[in-house]
Amino acid sequence: MTEIRTPRLLLRRWHDDDLVPMADINADPRVMHWIEDGSVHDLERTAEEIERWEDEWDDEGFGLFAVELLASGELAGFTGLTVPEFLPEVMPAVAISWRLGTPFWGQGYASEAAQATLEFALQDRGLDRVISIDRPENRTSANVIAKLGMTPERVTDHPEYGYPLSVHAIDLTEYEA
Repeated sequence: MTEIRTPRLLLRRWHDDDLVPMADINADPRVMHWIEDGSVHDLERTAEEIERWEDEWDDEGFGLFAVELLASGELAGFTGLTVPEFLPEVMPAVAISWRLGTPFWGQGYASEAAQATLEFALQDRGLDRVISIDRPENRTSANVIAKLGMTPERVTDHPEYGYPLSVHAIDLTEYEA
């Protein structure tokens, strides 16, 4: 089983008892504001997402980790790697992403988990390049992306929703520098 420990977090595969806490995170409009069309996701949709995320682990050898706080065992959300098929112009690519519940915002958890995931991607999984996709107005995600050392690559529009997207990237040589 793939797990990563950071000073404060456990990044791990999904468990059955993660469904309700992740559904609670997905039901928060503040969390979902920057995601897709901004709609919240219910329990059923969250279950479908977790199933897709686990399938990606099986198919690709990477995926979205459940992020658990070591101190309390609480599920904080996710971070991990995914193939951004929704944006064909960046393919082939692997993107790093994250989503944490509001009680876990502003404490550096997203940066800590994303940094560990980036190291996993480039050193453990042998990827030579990782991207991140965000909305230019989302300053919080932009800060995490900057901490990862990613540089802007392009601005494009979301093919379904039409809003602008920023694509950032880092390759192995930049990461090791």
